[in-house]
Amino acid sequence: MGQVALVTGAGRGLGRVFAQTLAAAGLRVAVTARSVEQLAETVSLIEAAGGCAIALPGDVTDQAVVERVVERVRQQLGPIDLLVNNAGLWGPINPVWEVDPEQWWRTMEIHVRGSFLCARAVLPGMIARRRGRIINVASHAGVHRWPTVSAYAISKAALIKFTENLAAETKRHGVAVFVIHPGIATIGLTELAMAIDAPLESPAGRAAAWIRQEVAAGHAVPPERSAELVMWLASGCADALSGRYLSISDDMASLIKHAEEIQRHDLYTLRLREFPQPQAQMA
Repeated sequence: MGQVALVTGAGRGLGRVFAQTLAAAGLRVAVTARSVEQLAETVSLIEAAGGCAIALPGDVTDQAVVERVVERVRQQLGPIDLLVNNAGLWGPINPVWEVDPEQWWRTMEIHVRGSFLCARAVLPGMIARRRGRIINVASHAGVHRWPTVSAYAISKAALIKFTENLAAETKRHGVAVFVIHPGIATIGLTELAMAIDAPLESPAGRAAAWIRQEVAAGHAVPPERSAELVMWLASGCADALSGRYLSISDDMASLIKHAEEIQRHDLYTLRLREFPQPQAQMA
């Protein structure tokens, strides 16, 4: 592809797999996360496979850090063509009236503020070149209720709505924005969730048990399959679906074939059809 990608939360889990897959396809990849050691391992794996990658440690919730990372990517690899907002947290897990407020808000900050700051930092360059793609990693938790895991679910719902708004704002500038459900891949956050050691009757125990049940039932997907969805969107084949919430289980070829109908009826978005929609000023 010969393009440049920035992947957040790429020290481990799906972020690492996304970065490896993009690098294997020929992209020059910058990876960022808070863990210096894990990022170094990601870069080593990519380079050992013949790819090009650089590690830029940082906290996605820190505006100055994010802007510095984006500038260093530009200097070392070139303008960013693709941003994958993958950084995330699993917890905290408890009823709202018992959860720690700081932990709850930290999850919101990483998923929402972090994705916002990263998108905000890369967009001026993308808009100037009239080319670019942003992929936000969400979850079905963002479209369904998940009691006691409210920070995760609510932040993912906000990320889906952020994607829809951002896609409408950037449409005329040649930038495509997507939000995806990568499936339950048994690495990263899912692996951490399965390892939770808590009484079954506790909120954390019930959440972990549900994840283990889904995996045991065969509902998990290989990480490489999740990466295939990211690669499909990165290739530009699905740009007509910008602004949509796309799942690992979707038939992408069929969706692209029906893209005009999907756009006309505003499908694959979070909306209540009985309420009028505000007029989009930027579309």
